[in-house]
Amino acid sequence: MKMTKLYALSISFFLLPAALIAQTNNTNTNTNGSSSNGINTAVPFLTIAPDSRSGAMGDAGVALSADANANYWNPSKLAFIEDKDNVSLSYSPWLRNLISDVNLAYLSYAHLLDSRNAIGLSLRYFNLGKIQLIDGSQADQGTYTPNEFSIDGSFSRKFGQNFSLGLSLRYIHSGLTNGAVVNGLQTKAGNAIAADVSAYYQKPGTQFGKDALLTFGANFSNIGTKMSYTDNGASYFLPANMRIGVADTWFLDNTNQFTLTLDINKLMVPTPPIRNANGQITSGYDDNRSVPAGVFGSFADAPGGFSEELKELSYAAGAEYAYNKQFFLRAGYFYENPSKGNRQYATLGTGFKYDKFNIDLSYLVGTQQKSALANTLRFTVIANFGGKRSIF
Repeated sequence: MKMTKLYALSISFFLLPAALIAQTNNTNTNTNGSSSNGINTAVPFLTIAPDSRSGAMGDAGVALSADANANYWNPSKLAFIEDKDNVSLSYSPWLRNLISDVNLAYLSYAHLLDSRNAIGLSLRYFNLGKIQLIDGSQADQGTYTPNEFSIDGSFSRKFGQNFSLGLSLRYIHSGLTNGAVVNGLQTKAGNAIAADVSAYYQKPGTQFGKDALLTFGANFSNIGTKMSYTDNGASYFLPANMRIGVADTWFLDNTNQFTLTLDINKLMVPTPPIRNANGQITSGYDDNRSVPAGVFGSFADAPGGFSEELKELSYAAGAEYAYNKQFFLRAGYFYENPSKGNRQYATLGTGFKYDKFNIDLSYLVGTQQKSALANTLRFTVIANFGGKRSIF
């Protein structure tokens, strides 16, 4: 049985036969919007920024002030949320330049246990759209809707007034196939377990004669088991990622504040080597490794040496202006090297706070011709309740 549709996300990269071709399409675009010349992994939807605030700031967020979306960006920030309970719901139509029915939804919750400890829960659901199934005789076999999701649980603890550590555990399900036998391979849903380890530090002070808050964040995410789509076939790395960043906020007066932020990302998975026509490695290292070897070796395994390792870094930068902590204007830019995924785009957004609710909207402006990510919208609603945190 074959699956057909001009849709952005089919499964066959992992099965290699033509009937199932990874999470790319005929435009060579992965589900996270990168081109297929980057490092391919299973479940790339885990690297899609889910919320509108960071989505408007170039997809930067590891060091920004905390809300429930810290479950994704940096779980250690959960200990710094201002209200005892924080719920966030985000929705984004995805890759609409390629297909009309793909979307990402994200539900996240944070709860302060006390003045030092916090927990978080989140659910991410990625709907890849409806596809038409046909058999070898081109007869209609109905439709199927591939989907992927992850469920997270997080814990964060403050050590002193300004530093915290966080840990998340994640279950990942990738239902890209309906169990069809393709080229003799029995397909199945992929499942995996992963963890995030994170840290956050803030330093209040004075800069340029104004009160300021300098913050640093780091999150090592999606470190976990490999994923397979067949019983005895190959298994594939999750998109283990290192994200480090800084944010600087100036409190200009009682009503105006301004924030600049920068994140740097690197996938902690093996870089494929260069092979000759006989399949022998001519440059680089064998990418068939264990997870620990893949993570630690990812910093020095590029066939092109150190210069290629630098190309595997991506950069996200953003700015936010806040008026009276009720009205927000945001902008940002994301850059990924053309030979390592080639995502390059500007972002814009705004936000409003009314009573206990925040409403945020972001818009992605494609800076490249025929960008798969151009005109992407994200919507987020955040509810704050339970009262303010208790003071130390």
